[in-house]
Amino acid sequence: MSYQHYYSDGTPVHFPMGKVVCVGRNYAEHARELNNPVPTEPLLFIKPGSCVVSTAGGFSIPADRGVVHYEAEIAVLIGKPLSRQPTEEEVLDAISGLAPALDLTLRDVQARLKEKGYPWELAKAFDGAFVLAPFVAREAIGSLDDLRIRLSIDGELRQDGNSRDMLTPIVPLIQHIAGHFSLQPGDVVSTGTPAGVGPLAPGQQLELELDDLPAVCTGVL
Repeated sequence: MSYQHYYSDGTPVHFPMGKVVCVGRNYAEHARELNNPVPTEPLLFIKPGSCVVSTAGGFSIPADRGVVHYEAEIAVLIGKPLSRQPTEEEVLDAISGLAPALDLTLRDVQARLKEKGYPWELAKAFDGAFVLAPFVAREAIGSLDDLRIRLSIDGELRQDGNSRDMLTPIVPLIQHIAGHFSLQPGDVVSTGTPAGVGPLAPGQQLELELDDLPAVCTGVL
């Protein structure tokens, strides 16, 4: 299964899908709802591009690996190379677009892995583990420090967060990531989820909202 980046007007993005760099517990209330300590620096993990699927037409979840949790997040598309210690201006220049996304987690699998001190890939990098809406061009978005992300399921609001509540805001987060490993055009940074995560089930209808932009509708097949 291959994924192609698109902007919300249907224009294809001219670079391919790269890796997805995620940050865990970037909202304090989300860390607390899972009884996790609030981190003092970003907790990074990577999802391969092969796990990314589009919101268009709905998405599937594994039926035989325990509970699958949704995590609505603000996704940032990188359009220029970043490495070492980029300046704020370089990071802003490298952001090509933003989109709402779902970071899916096999929560039972993750719990077992964490108990044993093992890595999380089996719980976080399975096929279909990152559900990504079309990107909105950076120019159409206001301040990165005041971006709302909302998720409703079957008409009920489940998550309602804002980038101003991030422990590490978007630009410093990308600076931190690029200080450890390079980001390339086509890579996506997923910036963490606010409180309100929970299980998904087939047949549910979801609405993802980023800022004041039109909602993106999708569903669990």
